[in-house]
Amino acid sequence: MSSTAISVDNKSPWRGGVGPFKASYGKLMMWFFLLSDAFTFSGLLITYAFIRFSASAYKGPVDEFVFSTEYWPIPEKVYEAFPGFHGVELPLVFVGLMTFILIMSSVTMVLAVEAGHRMDKKNVVKWMLWTIIGGFAFLTCQAWEWTHFIHGTDTATIADVVVNGIWIDNYEIYGANLTFNQYGPPAFAALFFFITGFHGFHVFSGVVINIIIFFNAANGMYERRGHYEMIEKVGLYWHFVDLVWVFVFTFFYLI
Repeated sequence: MSSTAISVDNKSPWRGGVGPFKASYGKLMMWFFLLSDAFTFSGLLITYAFIRFSASAYKGPVDEFVFSTEYWPIPEKVYEAFPGFHGVELPLVFVGLMTFILIMSSVTMVLAVEAGHRMDKKNVVKWMLWTIIGGFAFLTCQAWEWTHFIHGTDTATIADVVVNGIWIDNYEIYGANLTFNQYGPPAFAALFFFITGFHGFHVFSGVVINIIIFFNAANGMYERRGHYEMIEKVGLYWHFVDLVWVFVFTFFYLI
């Protein structure tokens, strides 16, 4: 019986131990995670778009718009409050500030990654700290926005509703919750809480991870390893969170 010799190319990527596209295993797994997370956010935002455009839209003048549960709300009439300016209409200004804060935190993360490439521990720690501060600032703004959204405006919306199985005429609705919504259909509030809350959870998770990485960098862990690749990994996640917010901002606040 003759045996057949099988030649094996030791340089073949199928042999293992080769980094595709010069990316480490950790970076590759982060990209896989972000891709799966992108599908989740895409599904949520597509659902919002279908419900949004299937609902009745207000056709009258914006200046004469009255909150009603019959119409899908106009964003610039819902998100017009700003802390410290009670009664002043500032459409989308506060949301614009939130977006600016998150984008600037992405800039500081880029600077932290760049400092890591230069093995500059001092600047890595400095820019990671600023990124953490930006994340906390965004979460604080979102907490205020949620509080204002739940409490509502000074003027209630009058509607006929069912409370605990009892029909009530001319019920006064202030703010929004998962049952009633002063601003428009109940689906508007439910989607707002779920999608912005889901994104806020990602930001909170990113802040926690950034704090851990910050202390590791300050203690010299990555300097002893000889590289700051972990900064790049968390940077990918943080940029993804910022990118998702751009889509959330567009869907909820602009259309």
